[in-house]
Amino acid sequence: MPARTLSFARDVWRNRRGTPGLPRMLTYTVTFACNARCVMCDSWKLPRRDELTLEELQRIFAQLPVLDAVRLTGGEPLLRRDFPEIARLVQDHLQPRLLHVTSNGWLTERLVSFCEARWRRVPLYLLLSIDGMEEKHNQIRGSDRAWSRVMETIHALAPRQKELRLRMAVNQTIVDAEGVEHYPRLRELLQSYGVQHRTVVAYDTSATYNGDGELEVAPDAAGDFNSFGDLPPEQLAAFFDRVARDLRDVPWCDRLAGRYYLRGIRNRLLHGSGKPNPPCVALNAHLRMFPDGDVPTCQFNGRTIGNLRRQSFREVWQGRRAEAQRAWVRKCPGCWAECEVLPSAIYTLDLARSLVGIS
Repeated sequence: MPARTLSFARDVWRNRRGTPGLPRMLTYTVTFACNARCVMCDSWKLPRRDELTLEELQRIFAQLPVLDAVRLTGGEPLLRRDFPEIARLVQDHLQPRLLHVTSNGWLTERLVSFCEARWRRVPLYLLLSIDGMEEKHNQIRGSDRAWSRVMETIHALAPRQKELRLRMAVNQTIVDAEGVEHYPRLRELLQSYGVQHRTVVAYDTSATYNGDGELEVAPDAAGDFNSFGDLPPEQLAAFFDRVARDLRDVPWCDRLAGRYYLRGIRNRLLHGSGKPNPPCVALNAHLRMFPDGDVPTCQFNGRTIGNLRRQSFREVWQGRRAEAQRAWVRKCPGCWAECEVLPSAIYTLDLARSLVGIS
């Protein structure tokens, strides 16, 4: 049996028990700087951190294990002009099966250049943010050019996905009732380009994109979910039904993950139910790193366990602060942010269990 398969089985057992193992996935916030002014995100309001240099990143990545997936996000990660070099360091040292880049798609020339020049041994998943049609998207993103910029990127890259070993998708963040109404038209447009359409419901507060480093905003109970905007239950029910039907047309792995997320958000917003609710793998299979090397607990707990610029990975990962924050994670009733939930569902096999109705 391949070594990666054996280590996956071992780590699933550890994650379900809450026993710390080595990370299998990294979410690296390359920068908090952003050229958008989104209504649901405060990243652009945060002070610019002293970002890690390429030399520092090389030293940090050399200490980490081989990973299954690395997500490079922001802010807007392409604002760093050395972004291609960062991605190359990821591929050289961490050898992921998948490189995931999240972007608002405004810097078309940089994105196209990166996709063309990158080392294509590792497949690239490019997730662009579009939250509504035209002026709606501009309003949410805080720029009258947001729509034209991201559509320029889609025009440039969508026809070249196979050539560039690239898979493109759009993530629509639902911030209000009007965003729900825009869903069908946006999906139809994206289908014409061969770009997958994903949706998530915006939550009201994140510890990651908040100036208070000690902020904890985890739910009080497993079924809690405070949405950013007012979403009438009748409209939500019809919207969730439509999304469920549309998931029939996507690849099976995306369909499984989409249905899992959809079931959880529907249960929380319409039924007050906290199911599914996988054991959380924050500070276990899932490692997060901030631009300055800080290692936070999760999306909803801003407390850090150390800094990889000043400390070794072993010191951070095995230290007392890590132990204390893992105890907090084990007691957390569970959130429903897709970026936390899906790694947890994968690395505890809760996603696979849901396929056969066990979850």
